Amino acid sequence: MLQLSLSWLGLGLPAASPWLLLLLVGASWLLARFLARAYAFYDNCYRLRCFPQPPKRHWFWGHLGQMKTNEEGLRLLEDLGHCFRDVHLWWIGPFYPVLRFVHPQFVAPLLQAPATVTPKNMSFYDFMKPWLGDGLLLSAGDKWSHHRHLLTPAFHFEILKPYTKIFNKSADIMHAKWQHLASEGSARLDIFEHISLMTLDSLQKCIFSFDSNCQAKPSDYITAILELSALVMKRAKQTFLHTDFLYYLTLDGWRFRRACHLVHNFTDAIIQERRHILISQGSHDFLKAKAKTKTLDFIDVLLLAKDEDGKELSDEDIRAEADTFMFEGHDTTASGLSWILYNLARHPEYQECCRQEVKELLKDREPKEIEWDDLTKLPFLTMCIKESLRLHPPVTVISRCCTQDILLPDGRVVPKGNVCAISIFGIHHNPSVWLDPEVYNPFRFDPKTPQKRSPLAFIPFSAGPRNCIGQTFAMNEMK
Repeated sequence: MLQLSLSWLGLGLPAASPWLLLLLVGASWLLARFLARAYAFYDNCYRLRCFPQPPKRHWFWGHLGQMKTNEEGLRLLEDLGHCFRDVHLWWIGPFYPVLRFVHPQFVAPLLQAPATVTPKNMSFYDFMKPWLGDGLLLSAGDKWSHHRHLLTPAFHFEILKPYTKIFNKSADIMHAKWQHLASEGSARLDIFEHISLMTLDSLQKCIFSFDSNCQAKPSDYITAILELSALVMKRAKQTFLHTDFLYYLTLDGWRFRRACHLVHNFTDAIIQERRHILISQGSHDFLKAKAKTKTLDFIDVLLLAKDEDGKELSDEDIRAEADTFMFEGHDTTASGLSWILYNLARHPEYQECCRQEVKELLKDREPKEIEWDDLTKLPFLTMCIKESLRLHPPVTVISRCCTQDILLPDGRVVPKGNVCAISIFGIHHNPSVWLDPEVYNPFRFDPKTPQKRSPLAFIPFSAGPRNCIGQTFAMNEMK
């Protein structure tokens, strides 16, 4: 029968044996791979038995139906998670376990480990790769370490100091818009939308020294940034469009590519123009000219950055870092500011304390503008900002993938290869860490009465080697 089945290929009995052997080897290899994976999955499940888990809603979807991205969903997660108070296990589908951490004591081994031991889990971040490239947010290993080292000077206080005037000007434009709307009798407006434009306006000036006047008139570049942010979040919720091939066949995929192209062209044009000036003037004269304007923007710092061997960043690397800063800096700061205003509106007594503190600081000054040195002289305002960031952190969760076994303080072990979700929202709302966690109380952060709590109990900017490099910039802008 074998001879007959192979005859149409021109293969007789002598050739049958090698073909049969090849088929047998292939089948054996596939079976071995399947059995190895099945055993690895079984072994992993066995090792994860020490972690409790909420009841599954469905045998196939696991806990997926219980996860929502809005505040209601976050609070539902906390209600379930508070039964465990430290670490618990969630299943995304039948084969994908995720360990969720909600206690500072237990996140310490993950956040304080070297970046190579607990790198970011890239499941979500890969959607942003065509837009942000290999910037600090998405890069890993040696490239991340190299870029982190080169970018650190960009956030030195001497670089950040002149940005205060930019923040003042952008905020003044927003206030003028609000006053105009109020004079026309407008009773409602979308605070987040206005503040997002204000932060984008500030960032464009700080990164590129470019004024698009985006708060007063539409800007194609700013529109593209907002569109890209919305499309990434939308795609994350559409499981069947996680595959690139399918996504780029859709209208959203086409819009994403178009917006990426527009953003990249804008950034590339500024980088090439600035590099041409740098080459023609030389670094000494370039810095001399910048000293007169008293502002060295982000692109300037990246163009001048060199490592110990004198190697510079490529144009592609500079574009990735600039686009990353533009994305990370606008949405999170706008979210933080919106919630701060919300919480102060809900608590007029704290709002009045903040107002009096600023008035006292500026009482004998003309013009009445906040300056860099003033930002450290607003302790109560700082307390209010921190308490708002605790209640409503702009980034609610960060994920890490363990490249080796991680020992937890109670002796349990996170097996190698598992994904860990560090719930910043969960830690900030954990009743075993914070007294009355749902109450807005700025005095938790009173420097005169320090609390006996872990430094990792409050991590709106993450912590450890991969903490937010721009947190000083963000805090100053919010103030």
